[in-house]
Amino acid sequence: MQRKINLLLLLLSLIGGAAGYVIGEVVLHVWGSDLPRIVAIGLYLGILALCIGTGCLIAEMMSPRLNGPSWRQRYMGTSWKLLVPATLVLVFVLGLVLEFVYEINPGHAKPVKDIALVIDNSGSMGETDPDNDRYTAAKNLINRMDSDNRVAVMVFNDQTTLLQPFMKVKNKDAKHKVISEIDGLEATDGGTNISLALADTMKHIEETNDASRNTMVILLSDGISDVDLNSALAAYKQRQIAVNTIGLSLVQADGAQLLQDIARETGGQYYDVSNAGDLSPVFQQIYEDVGDRTLLTERTGPTQDSIYYRMLHIAFIAIIGGAIGLSLGLIFDNRYLARSFGIGGVVSGLIAGAVLEFGLSGHTVGDEMVRLLSCLILAGVLALFTGVIPVKENGKLAAGLQRPGQAGRTQSGFDRRQKDNTSRGF
Repeated sequence: MQRKINLLLLLLSLIGGAAGYVIGEVVLHVWGSDLPRIVAIGLYLGILALCIGTGCLIAEMMSPRLNGPSWRQRYMGTSWKLLVPATLVLVFVLGLVLEFVYEINPGHAKPVKDIALVIDNSGSMGETDPDNDRYTAAKNLINRMDSDNRVAVMVFNDQTTLLQPFMKVKNKDAKHKVISEIDGLEATDGGTNISLALADTMKHIEETNDASRNTMVILLSDGISDVDLNSALAAYKQRQIAVNTIGLSLVQADGAQLLQDIARETGGQYYDVSNAGDLSPVFQQIYEDVGDRTLLTERTGPTQDSIYYRMLHIAFIAIIGGAIGLSLGLIFDNRYLARSFGIGGVVSGLIAGAVLEFGLSGHTVGDEMVRLLSCLILAGVLALFTGVIPVKENGKLAAGLQRPGQAGRTQSGFDRRQKDNTSRGF
């Protein structure tokens, strides 16, 4: 049992971690909107494990410092066969399960999965928002929605138009369909009937009711309307549907007060926006405040500062790290390496989990750098732990093979017994 480090393995493990990060980011950003979220996260972690395992296997193949030359001569082919099932498949399944558990909402709370966009299209909007930035903000939000979200779009002036009934934005084609409907809108005249817009929106929500999902409304207007709050909001309060309101360039205090009252009565938030160009971040903020969390992205909403989810996040990444370490032990068929890499993987996972938990901020470039650092920590610390936990070379012998000199000793013993028997026979 010796403490030793294979520097080539450390280097190629880090390269593998970087390669896994790049491929994982492609999965997350390019295919993430078309795949269920837990599948995308599981693939990211499985690919990372595969790339780290490939780097470590190549390093030991080139310089078998940890597992010994006998492994390279006799078992290297088996190690290559075990590579994919021991890394990609194992860690993918584990990551999928842990992501599923991490997304479970506490108690009996239903996640908000359906979002109704109710947007003012009255004549005054031609002056308040001449460039139609409100629709650009709506389209940006739709593009960022998860694949299990449903969205409905309603526009209103004196009347309400159901532009897009609730539809699941399960992939890019579905999102493009909703965006095309928005792009086909034309400016209209007329006043602002918020009361009718609320009533028609609730009617559509009731027609497309799904008991397993909750709904949120985003209502944007620049005007004032006569609204009987008690009757207009009764159904919203009964069904616990929050109406988040946005007042755009409001010059009348009564209009702002009305939107504030609607938000307060239904448990939503009111946002006062003076410049239509600032609407996109507001739409995104409302969406994030609903509550979203994955093992690889920022946690938002009511659980953002939860100590329970903070500890759970770090613990789950530590489990992933330990699984990557154990998978290397399986590849090399060496229980000593499995123990060393496994313990190192847990430690590296704790560090990487803390980096993710406290480093993710919701900013795209910043979060990408945080994930890169976490992947490198997982790959690097794990590879260094053979210098902390002693390991032993794989000492297995192939079936039928004997240690050098054993055959000679056996034959010599046989000769002596033959001589003894011969002597006794005469």
